[in-house]
Amino acid sequence: ILASQSPRRKQLLEWAEVPFDILVQETDEHFPPGLHPEEIAIYIARNKALAVQAKAGPEETVLAADTIVVLGENIIGKPVHREDAVSILMALSGSVHQVITGVVIRKGDTELAFADQTEVEFHDLGISEIEFYVDKYKPYDKAGAYAIQEWIGVVGIKSIRGDFYNVMG
Repeated sequence: ILASQSPRRKQLLEWAEVPFDILVQETDEHFPPGLHPEEIAIYIARNKALAVQAKAGPEETVLAADTIVVLGENIIGKPVHREDAVSILMALSGSVHQVITGVVIRKGDTELAFADQTEVEFHDLGISEIEFYVDKYKPYDKAGAYAIQEWIGVVGIKSIRGDFYNVMG
């Protein structure tokens, strides 16, 4: 069971030809202080997996993931509105950030948990480019306010070091 509404995660599993159903439970995405970024992504993914497992039953295999963006010491989540998305992308413009995805797979009491990290460097982007992207693509459900597979990935990303699909979802 994929514990996510993300069309990108759904697409990745379809491409991998993994059979799955989707079941989502609303979960709190807050995390305790003092965790390292990889631990944060795994912590949130684990909460999603546990919530879905409680609903689906322990005999089901549940896959959950959570992606965070880290710029310097700051964890950047999903933007809450247009101005927030523009502000996030202005901060990412011309800089290097990390995209970290935590993955948790559970069946019964057995759990596999890991995180992957990809470094992304943006070109310097102007306000008109950022506003165009935000207004056209509305990246409000994406950590870091962008999706690498959209326009901004083609135009705005200078380089990536690591797995493209980690950034995608």
